[in-house]
Amino acid sequence: MELRGRVALVTGAGRRLGQAMARALADRGMTVAIHHHASSAGAADLRDAIVAAGGRAACFPADLTDAGAAAELPRRVVAELGGLDVLVNSAAVMHRLSFEETTPEQYDATLDLNLRAGFFCTQGAAPALRSARGKVVNIADLGGLEPWPGFAAHSVSKAGVVMLTRVLARALAPDVTVNAIAPGAVLVPEEYDADEREHLARTTPLRRLGSPQDVTAALLYLLEGGDYVTGEVLVVDGGRVIR
Repeated sequence: MELRGRVALVTGAGRRLGQAMARALADRGMTVAIHHHASSAGAADLRDAIVAAGGRAACFPADLTDAGAAAELPRRVVAELGGLDVLVNSAAVMHRLSFEETTPEQYDATLDLNLRAGFFCTQGAAPALRSARGKVVNIADLGGLEPWPGFAAHSVSKAGVVMLTRVLARALAPDVTVNAIAPGAVLVPEEYDADEREHLARTTPLRRLGSPQDVTAALLYLLEGGDYVTGEVLVVDGGRVIR
């Protein structure tokens, strides 16, 4: 896919990995719809930076734990920006909650954003994506491929994203490709201290932490070069899943 001049919606683009991916797509000449909920300041800063560099971007607030708002978000993007070619389902939360301490409310809040939002956002985007023969990239996680009891609900939700990717790839074929990226330690939880970060690096086969650029490189491959790839999960983890 030639990205220049096309429209991308990145959910959770006001901070961290979502922000990095949105910026990378803008650098490729895409018009970027920057979704945000709690991170309005980060979304506005990113929009202003893209526009100052000569690009095109707009902010779209929405609470994606509301399934109706998730389905409506891509329709708003189409109405304002004139179309939709790429959807990146990135919005997520990651809370350190063990199996024993997780409450029903915490479980629901995690699954509603990390898994259900991507389902309904893609459902709302499907007509535009089919018309454009577009692409969907879901952000899974290493925790969806291996069990993390200390992040129990998060791990369950990201395992769901892996299967959601496969289901959507079948449902939207042959018009739309759907793939996922499963990052490892590229942006570790903000509460991790230096010892925890050093332990992660030491126990990764490549002996280092990753960076958001490792994930954006994978994203650009799937969008620009992965036209014959669908239903796959591209693991970007320095080898942790095989350790």
